[in-house]
Amino acid sequence: MDQQGGWSVRREWGELPRAVLDAVEARTGPVVGVRPAVEGNHADIASAVIGPRGRLFLKAARRISAEVDGPEVRALRWEAAINPHVTEFAPRLLFRQDAGEWLALGYEYVDGRHADFAPGSPDLEILAVTIEALQARAAPDVLAAKQAGRRWETVMDDVAPLAGTALLHLDLNPANFLIGPGRVALVDWSFVARGAAWLELALVVPWLLKAGHSPGEADGWLSRFPAWKAADPRHLTGFAEAFAAKWRLNLENIAEPWAVRHADAARQWAEYRTR
Repeated sequence: MDQQGGWSVRREWGELPRAVLDAVEARTGPVVGVRPAVEGNHADIASAVIGPRGRLFLKAARRISAEVDGPEVRALRWEAAINPHVTEFAPRLLFRQDAGEWLALGYEYVDGRHADFAPGSPDLEILAVTIEALQARAAPDVLAAKQAGRRWETVMDDVAPLAGTALLHLDLNPANFLIGPGRVALVDWSFVARGAAWLELALVVPWLLKAGHSPGEADGWLSRFPAWKAADPRHLTGFAEAFAAKWRLNLENIAEPWAVRHADAARQWAEYRTR
């Protein structure tokens, strides 16, 4: 049944276990519309859901097997684990349903637009305020075993400079901001970890470059943050080179235009840092 505004009931909705559908409909009533998220790739299903009693946002992923979660399910487990600790930033987790081959998370529905990181955009101040608030927080104990540096071990001889106790979202891209009247919500916490505070900032750089900033302008914008100014320049440059190397490797498996643009931004930043 198609609905106005892009709402429809999708075929894959019927693949979900009855227990998941029951958990959704306990909050929305009978589902009459589903609107898939345009951005994001960390779940098999990521959709806004509408029923006569309201809306929610559902993320669900299928296990590789009964015994093996797979990367999408593992990502959802981390999202569920961190949510109670980041309620001032993230939509509230309404339910978690482990059913059969599927893990599903139901979130409160937040209506808002994505951010714009272009030079001169007022959303840059929203980004800055969000970063400052995150960097004022120590990582909760639930992240004790999740050090951000592990993601980079394949391209760095020594990830010790990435270690730290800061709470890191690690994917502050424009699509992960929902900006509405009186509220900014930060979504997709699948990469959340603890680590050096400057690492969060370094991972924002490619998004600034793709939005139209030059490397020098991005560097100047980042200099407002104490963690960036205090970081060892050798560590910033070493990570820029590692990030570019990782994206060169990524292009061997992902040749889509967005990946090519991200790899190019990483290259530009590494060249800037090493000049």
